[in-house]
Amino acid sequence: MSKPLCLAKADYFPSGLMPVAIADRAPQQTFPSHIHEFCELVIVWRGNGLHVMNDRPWLITCGDLFYISPEDCHSYESVNELVLDNVIYCPERFRLGLDWSQFLPQEKKAWRLTTRGMALARSVIQQLAQESAKSDRLSRQLTEALFLQLVLILQRHRYAADVAWQLPEGEQLDLLMSAIQGQLAHFDLSDFCLQHQLSERALKQLFRQQTGMTPGQYLRQLRMCKAKFLLRSTPSLIGDVAALCGFEDSNYFSVVFTRETGMTPSAFRQQFEQHRQKKAAAW
Repeated sequence: MSKPLCLAKADYFPSGLMPVAIADRAPQQTFPSHIHEFCELVIVWRGNGLHVMNDRPWLITCGDLFYISPEDCHSYESVNELVLDNVIYCPERFRLGLDWSQFLPQEKKAWRLTTRGMALARSVIQQLAQESAKSDRLSRQLTEALFLQLVLILQRHRYAADVAWQLPEGEQLDLLMSAIQGQLAHFDLSDFCLQHQLSERALKQLFRQQTGMTPGQYLRQLRMCKAKFLLRSTPSLIGDVAALCGFEDSNYFSVVFTRETGMTPSAFRQQFEQHRQKKAAAW
């Protein structure tokens, strides 16, 4: 089995002392499985794509936030005008003497960021990009201080799908995305707009402008991601996977899955069973 690429610190930092660097990905191209010698924050600004992290596929679009450690293996596939920033950092180079585990999640690594949080984070990242490109002592200190500001903003404005309804009513896009993720099997856009007194047409336009997808396409792709995850990681029957992903008819699920992936659910599952067997044999 071939090992994933390993991205080296020396290729991304201006000096061996700088603790943070910004890797602007505008656009982010497809990228094979890789690990890093450093930690990374990934913030998605617009577009969409498939982010596979530790063998789990995530459909990503504006507002998605990931905390990635050197042990995490990830890749980007099926990208569509995907724009993101990689904020890369080396904890051992920090000098403020803080307990960074207070601000950087150790377990849950996939979050979403509110629209307000994205605006605040973007401003700090722009300053970080300027300071982290230098190598003098003052720039290193400013870079660490700005990084602290960034992680505090992320801590305040990040959220998970299961607490979606705690979001402010004014965050229309955040409310919609969270509702879709929280009600993946039974989401209805018309009911959502009626409940929150929103214009369905205007919300569709806003969603497409920010993500490059319609709400229906986003919902379908999320269901496909969940189906892929269940097929590759659980022994659940195909019919049960279909039901968990919002498909009442398992035959229709198979048709949609085959159209989206180019293989049947059974064939998709089989390739990962073969992969696990080869991996076990290699060990």
